[in-house]
Amino acid sequence: MDIHPCGSAPSRRAKAEWFTGTVWQDPIVEAPAPARVRATTVRFEPGARTNWHTHPLGQTLYIVSGTGQVQTWGGPVREVRAGDVVWIPPHEKHWHGAGPATTMVHVAIHEALDGKHVDWLEPVTDAQYQGGGR
Repeated sequence: MDIHPCGSAPSRRAKAEWFTGTVWQDPIVEAPAPARVRATTVRFEPGARTNWHTHPLGQTLYIVSGTGQVQTWGGPVREVRAGDVVWIPPHEKHWHGAGPATTMVHVAIHEALDGKHVDWLEPVTDAQYQGGGR
């Protein structure tokens, strides 16, 4: 058993190549093999969002605070709020982030397949973020 005291892992700024805007990540669990689960608290400033991406085994988002947005490729931009749970199936192209004028914090939970958790794709354009299509 390992116990990681609160604050023992530093917050890290999300990589600009995978996110638009200011995003902070705090790891919850990065389990060693043979476990495959990873969970991270992600804090998005207003307007911040992920790039389009997929997960080989899917992803669950638990919205902790604020108001955010999620979209799957070809679908509408949908609003999410604190307490909502979002399931994204394996290989579904999607993005998620804060609302235009609000922050949003979620816990992102996903598993690795052959050591891979995510496939990062192109940035979400401003038109896509504002609901102007895929």
